[in-house]
Amino acid sequence: MSCAHHLAEHPEKFDVTLIDAVDYCGGQAYSIPIDKNRYGASWLNQGVQGGSYIFHHTMTMFARQGHHADPVKLQVAFGKDEQFWTNVYSTMMLKKHEKEVRRFYYMIKMIRWFEVFFALVPIKYVVKLFMFSEEFANVVALPMVALFLGTGNYAPEVPSMVLERLCTSPTYGMWYPPDKASVASNLPPMVVFPNFSEFYGDWKTSLEKKGVNIRLSTEITQVVRRNKDGVAVKLIKRTPASDGHTQDSAWVPNTVEGHNGDPDAQEFEEHYDEIVLCTLTDTSKRILKPVATWRENKVLGSAKFANDITVTHSDADYMRKHYEMEFNEEQACKELNGADQSERLDYARKNFKPMYLIKMYPKDLTKLEMSFNCSNYQSQFPPDTPLDNAVFQTIFLNKDRDSHLWSIDEIDESKIIRKDWWHQLCHSFTHYLFVVPWMWALNGKNHTRFAAAWTMVNAHEVACISGIAAAVDLGAAYPEDLER
Repeated sequence: MSCAHHLAEHPEKFDVTLIDAVDYCGGQAYSIPIDKNRYGASWLNQGVQGGSYIFHHTMTMFARQGHHADPVKLQVAFGKDEQFWTNVYSTMMLKKHEKEVRRFYYMIKMIRWFEVFFALVPIKYVVKLFMFSEEFANVVALPMVALFLGTGNYAPEVPSMVLERLCTSPTYGMWYPPDKASVASNLPPMVVFPNFSEFYGDWKTSLEKKGVNIRLSTEITQVVRRNKDGVAVKLIKRTPASDGHTQDSAWVPNTVEGHNGDPDAQEFEEHYDEIVLCTLTDTSKRILKPVATWRENKVLGSAKFANDITVTHSDADYMRKHYEMEFNEEQACKELNGADQSERLDYARKNFKPMYLIKMYPKDLTKLEMSFNCSNYQSQFPPDTPLDNAVFQTIFLNKDRDSHLWSIDEIDESKIIRKDWWHQLCHSFTHYLFVVPWMWALNGKNHTRFAAAWTMVNAHEVACISGIAAAVDLGAAYPEDLER
């Protein structure tokens, strides 16, 4: 969308066609309807909920369509009972590991000073190098990156530089400044996004008025030629689903849900001067298979993925059982590393409303489950929504490897609102060794460019920027309002 938008600013230079297999615009960013009488709001953002206040390009796109993001002070709750800790108040878990809390502070400084050496070293090796206990590493350090970058159960493979920057960067550092006494004591300033279905619907209308040809329920199956005359692609028409979320077609192999949509659809060929693939790396590789270069196969094939499922539900009993949903007086700690914590405790007793939550599996602390209290996080919900009327999202990670640990069957089926499968990028250190640094060698070659969040890190802002970059590379101007 961002690529099409900036190309469409130059109608004398570009004739733009946007193709999507589903029957709506926005990809993983969309909204679903919910019962307002029961939950206090009539819609819920699904897939993408919010981000950092420095998402300048994303919020500019919102403003252009008359939408805005709302600010929020982020509260998290990691672990349960004796292993519980939070950024809102000090707990006995951090008291137990006081020495490691201080060591973590100095480790972050050390990585910062010698970043050139630590940059791509996976976190799992760094925590061993600095002799952290298994409990501290898995309950404190890894969750700090797991939730916010969508790294999930691949957090141990994430480059240590990512953790360091989350603690030391004054702009995008989620945990800046690091706290020597309690790891993290700030409430990160974040933004929550507007109704995505409305926003992308308005953006679609705007693009069509600018002359962009938007063809939904149309799937590209393969690129069959790339030569001096341009690009030839084969496409099929898809049968729209009632909710717009068209399932995978028969041309997509090994789908997690086993879908085989439109097997009798007839391929037809079209020709273009240039193509921008805003798809996941494995999808791009499959589409390009008939004409892919060795370099494209190597780079695109180096990305790793996991199949995750998000369960949107209202089962407060499940959440109470597996997460710390309310202030826990038994686990509260009045002093930590010589620092008085009374003020934080007084604040938490009245204001503890966790939004992001993580549970470590007791059988394997290196594996985790993630949840959101959407009623605390998304701004369309009324304040102080009772827990029994709240909407939650619980994400179960890496079906192929870790589903034997899942507790998904414990969620009350009568309280499940929706289930969504995601083919999720894993932010392994290999992604920053074999994929990201080599995109320059692919973009612009053979009339082909790539734009999506996977080109750097899994964030809506990166998706927007990569689309703009592709448009600028094709000859569009970088917009003045974004320069300012």
